[in-house]
Amino acid sequence: MPESEPEHEEETATDAERRRRRAQFLRELNEAKALRDRVQPRRARAARMRQQMRMRTFRW
Repeated sequence: MPESEPEHEEETATDAERRRRRAQFLRELNEAKALRDRVQPRRARAARMRQQMRMRTFRW
């Protein structure tokens, strides 16, 4: 029984590490999207318009 406790602690540590890596990835992804939007404003505007159209035509 005592052997299962360290595994649980290790699982929690890896879960925390996974969340930390995911948060870092999402920060970098948002940064990359912002950079792309600044570099290609016309394409970014077109993408925003397409997304808005998708949301308008979406049915609940």
